[in-house]
Amino acid sequence: MSSTANSYYYELLTIIPIYLSRYVSSVLYIVGNIGNLLTISLFLQKSWRKNVCVFYFLVCLLSNTIYINSSVIGSIFTIGFNIDLTISSVVLCKLYVYISYLCSAFFPIILILASIDRLLISSQNVDTRLYSSKRLAYFSISIAIFICVVFYFHVLIKFNIQEIYPGVFICYYDLSKFYLAFSTYSDIILIVIISFVLVILSVLSFKNVRHIQTVPRQERRQIRTMNKKDFQLLRCLYIHNIMFIICSILTLINIGYGTAIKYQTVTPFEQAIQTFLTLLSIFVHSIPFCTSFIIFISMSRAFRLELKRFFYRIYGKHFPTMRDENNHQQVSSRKNIELRRVVSTIVA
Repeated sequence: MSSTANSYYYELLTIIPIYLSRYVSSVLYIVGNIGNLLTISLFLQKSWRKNVCVFYFLVCLLSNTIYINSSVIGSIFTIGFNIDLTISSVVLCKLYVYISYLCSAFFPIILILASIDRLLISSQNVDTRLYSSKRLAYFSISIAIFICVVFYFHVLIKFNIQEIYPGVFICYYDLSKFYLAFSTYSDIILIVIISFVLVILSVLSFKNVRHIQTVPRQERRQIRTMNKKDFQLLRCLYIHNIMFIICSILTLINIGYGTAIKYQTVTPFEQAIQTFLTLLSIFVHSIPFCTSFIIFISMSRAFRLELKRFFYRIYGKHFPTMRDENNHQQVSSRKNIELRRVVSTIVA
């Protein structure tokens, strides 16, 4: 009975990642590409691109689009359809893994930089708010790109096409103990540090915003530099941070479980659990890269209005502005007043 149960769960652990990659990841791939391209088109509009936080989001969306069209599509073919294109060429293997590492590291770094910008712009100190600028954004992103490119240069050296079984090849890293320990502990340290920094920055920004909201209205003009669009962008940034932290927890669980059984004699079922956690962490890790559009359209009213205006322009129709809506309301109220006068006259 126990053997039958293990066989059932073993099959279940094998099938779930395949179906997730084959169907759910395919949907995420389509939604992520279309959503990112739409969001980039909207953020390039004049009303948006002057905002420093929007610039950070633009860079983030470009990086995410590269990740979707490299790592996500690769995992769909490899896990979902058992078609591994990376073993066809050593150069393709190295570039595929290198780009995946770069984009995976660049995404949370951009979130940190955007969170710092929101912390600066929400400050009550005028001198502190001046640091929120495009110039600082250009400099910070340039430094971040340089650090990521240099830090992950070891991937181009250590990853290669490895023969794990006779006739079975995969694109994998050098199996030396030193590199395995370096890769494991560096991933743990980076995830913990980045998550901790995101939590601290989000809490501090939230406190600044709460302080702004508690100030009496007649005094807000003297200190408030954030408009409604800024507040909505900050909410979107909060959701991005929370989603990254939640999805990173499974990666830590996978690394912890793999480290715990590394020096033990594992059963086939325990190995199946390890493989399942690895494949599931790959799937969950890709979710934040594909859901930015959903976050923006759910949390930002200004983004929804800009999206409506975008589609109105495509179909050549006039999008009603706030002034048009106010004029329409005034005309409607006048008609109602005149109708009431006519009715009162008839009744009299």
